[in-house]
Amino acid sequence: MKSVSAFFRLTRWRNLLIVFLTQWFIWCCVVVPMKAWNNVPLFLDAPHFLLLSLSTILIAAAGYIINDYFDVRIDIINRPGKVIIGRLISRRWAIAMHTLLNIIGLLIAVYLGWQLHNFRVISIQLACTILLWFYSTTFKRQFVTGNIAVALLTALTVLILAVFEPALYPYINFTYFIEEQGRVLVNPFGVIAVYTYFAFMLTWMREIVKDMEDFKGDAEDGCVTMPIRIGLQRSSWWVIFLGVLAVVPLAVAAFRLFAGAWMALGIYIVLALVLPLVLLMIRLPRKATQQHYALMSRWLKIIMLAGIASLLLYYFLQYHC
Repeated sequence: MKSVSAFFRLTRWRNLLIVFLTQWFIWCCVVVPMKAWNNVPLFLDAPHFLLLSLSTILIAAAGYIINDYFDVRIDIINRPGKVIIGRLISRRWAIAMHTLLNIIGLLIAVYLGWQLHNFRVISIQLACTILLWFYSTTFKRQFVTGNIAVALLTALTVLILAVFEPALYPYINFTYFIEEQGRVLVNPFGVIAVYTYFAFMLTWMREIVKDMEDFKGDAEDGCVTMPIRIGLQRSSWWVIFLGVLAVVPLAVAAFRLFAGAWMALGIYIVLALVLPLVLLMIRLPRKATQQHYALMSRWLKIIMLAGIASLLLYYFLQYHC
């Protein structure tokens, strides 16, 4: 039982659950409702969606394992009580599980590509597998590169649904609204694009804050993260700059949605996303302790969850008002 519990802790099951819920919410609230007004059959029916999500989760779990595999020395300094590899799970078993999860995830992707008659889509899962390996071995110890890699990987977990759903292809444009069957609707691909951008920016911010939290252990291991290269205070200002880049499009989107039936969604964006981000940017530079940065990291995760929850309001307004 201890080994099973250790495996779930090692693969960050809570984070994997968030990945699944994010994809499930987008599938339920954005992709599936297209059947009501789009004559093109959806590829991502329930079985295909679950397989795609399973492929994503398995590859992400393999990434968490290999990340901890190469991070044992850092974690002994930063989180000595949470080290699993070498204590509860041997290094050999960790590599074996990493390899097995990647193989299964890629085989599922191959099957989906065969079903879709388009093997090019498999390149996303393959690229994620390779990127996760290089992140764990090299990129995470480099200036900026590791943060961008994780942000890109997070964004791809959202964008991959649009890649595997051909019914969305005609809506790949920069229009906010479309007209279908006499109704004005929000562009479904635009919704996915906004969430992809939001996931990228907030993950980038959170990765820097986590590097600030892990400053001591990373320095001991010879990493060259942003806080080590330019200092904690300047790193805070960089997070604030990224926060502005995230807030401005959200504020613009909220303004565009204030008209008509979309006012409730605009208000939600302001209260649940824009204001908490502004408050975080104000509070971040005030302290330089590990506890403070851990709190800011959790705050960013809550904002990300609030962003996912907004899909429910979008769905209700789009199809039931």
